[in-house]
Amino acid sequence: MSNGPEMSYRDACREAIRDAITRDARVFLMGEDVGHYGGCYAVSKGLLDEFGPERIRDTPLSESGFTGMGIGAAMNGMRPIVEIMTVNFALLALDQIVNNAATIRHMSGNQFGVPLVIRMATGAGRQLAAQHSHSLEGWFAHVPGLKILAPATLEDARGMLWTALEDPDPVLIFEHVMLYNLTGTLAPDAGPVGIDKASIRRPGKHVSLITYGGSLPKVMKAADELAGQGVEAEVIDLRSLRPLDDETFCASVANTRHAVIVDEGWRSGGISAEISARIMEQAFWSLDAPVARVCSAEVPIPYPHHLEEAALPQVPSIVAAVKQVLG
Repeated sequence: MSNGPEMSYRDACREAIRDAITRDARVFLMGEDVGHYGGCYAVSKGLLDEFGPERIRDTPLSESGFTGMGIGAAMNGMRPIVEIMTVNFALLALDQIVNNAATIRHMSGNQFGVPLVIRMATGAGRQLAAQHSHSLEGWFAHVPGLKILAPATLEDARGMLWTALEDPDPVLIFEHVMLYNLTGTLAPDAGPVGIDKASIRRPGKHVSLITYGGSLPKVMKAADELAGQGVEAEVIDLRSLRPLDDETFCASVANTRHAVIVDEGWRSGGISAEISARIMEQAFWSLDAPVARVCSAEVPIPYPHHLEEAALPQVPSIVAAVKQVLG
């Protein structure tokens, strides 16, 4: 299998949408500025000209309204892709996502499903301040009835949408804003990927670095730096936050006997706390030191660049946490 030309994560997301619309007449994209403007992050640029307004639908600025429309369309046989501009704005559709999309199969006694995919940007790093920069995917991972995906590579950005659209229940895909410019190559025949298993992005034997999404490049860089100091870190990319692949990260911890979780969400009540608890429950006797966490500072994400950088997990803080765990 040969690789194709270089492309960006943004391009991979666009190709995934293009492929889905071409492959399945039931699929359409809807959201704010997805059509004429080409998407807030240029993911859907050019798709309106290619597929027309029936398949690429600009919506009013009403997250609750158009998410509800997506739920209704999904229940009536369509396969909508709803784009919410940022995860912060998804809170305006929280009732639709949590009280409707996630519960209808259960509340209808399995008479109705909601095969809906919701894509949204998440994370900080672009100086977009506190109403556009938070990592709230851990909130949604709390809710039964939803699947929560966090593609960190071009392959996952391209392939997760395919699999998500075949799922009979709602799937939320969180695309980190700092990954859109990430470049690489994909096989011309790149297709669907699994969405329920974590991936070992780098093998190692001294410490398990567990992360997902936009933090993966930082963790890989930290692992490179640690390797230069004789520490072999195993990097686990969770890929899915619900369901969590306990088996993969607990097996890694059983091997390395040390764990550091890197999560751009806040520490208090976050997904890192859930992962730590599962390690306690399933791999406690394998640990030679307490689980460590590197998370965002407990503040709304600041606007000034130097304060935004200081609030987020960075390579030096990851390296320092590993050294502390290893004693």
